[in-house]
Amino acid sequence: MKQERTVIGVDLGGTNMRAGLVKGNTIALHAQRLVPKTTDATLVVKELIALITEVLTPEVTAIGIGVPSLVGRQSGIVYDVQNIPSWKEVPLRGILTGMFNLPVYINNDANCFAVGERVFGSGMEFDDFVGLITGTGMGGGIIKNGHLMQDQNCGAGEFGMIPYLDHDYEYYCSGQFFTNQYGIAGDVLAAQAEAGDPTAIEAFNEYGRHLGHGIKTILLAVDPQAIIIGGSVSQSFHLYKNSLWDEINRFPYRITLKNIRILPSQMAEIAIFGAAALCIDNTDNVTEL
Repeated sequence: MKQERTVIGVDLGGTNMRAGLVKGNTIALHAQRLVPKTTDATLVVKELIALITEVLTPEVTAIGIGVPSLVGRQSGIVYDVQNIPSWKEVPLRGILTGMFNLPVYINNDANCFAVGERVFGSGMEFDDFVGLITGTGMGGGIIKNGHLMQDQNCGAGEFGMIPYLDHDYEYYCSGQFFTNQYGIAGDVLAAQAEAGDPTAIEAFNEYGRHLGHGIKTILLAVDPQAIIIGGSVSQSFHLYKNSLWDEINRFPYRITLKNIRILPSQMAEIAIFGAAALCIDNTDNVTEL
């Protein structure tokens, strides 16, 4: 085990921005602020700087930030952040590096989820896996040879955008499915399914079949050791696990079915831990942690 390090993880959402001072495997300090509703991008940046300052201590060695958007890996420019209309093209890494004189690592939230699982969660036992978020949307991060796969715009693993049926996988394999097809939020349907409602039970069976199709696409594209599912819908994994596997078991390659592991995330505060994990993934071989 390497010496305990101290980094900051920031989860930049559309409504709230949250930061945590991560020491080893714990969040020692936590801060949260509302994302300003403004057309002035600099005001949002100033609020982010103030948030980071709240949890900054002299021991901090790096800052990691997860954003719901694409990021220029070489430039550190954040593009078209969802739910923050003023952020069209923000050179965020340059701004924050200049402000704090620390290394700053930025990636999209799905990639942060994957690397967070690799460093802190169930992904520690796998060198090659996909972290798949199924919440408001569907997105993934790809871990290869123990590290986040290096792509150009932090967009590899966006399986939700692949066309499927009359829409795309995100339409059928995220929380959108329940409101799109049943007109009811997924958490409400989950409670009804737990109570034995047959329509709600079938809704999750149907969802599992769609997600099974999506996972078969991932198996063909990436061929990982495991898929770790996170996001709000993963909390109901037990309601769709059987139908999910019924569909996956139709995969044509038996050796893949023999070896693949599919499991729900067990991590709390994965958004902050995932952003913090960017700092570790970019500086260390995480298999040595």
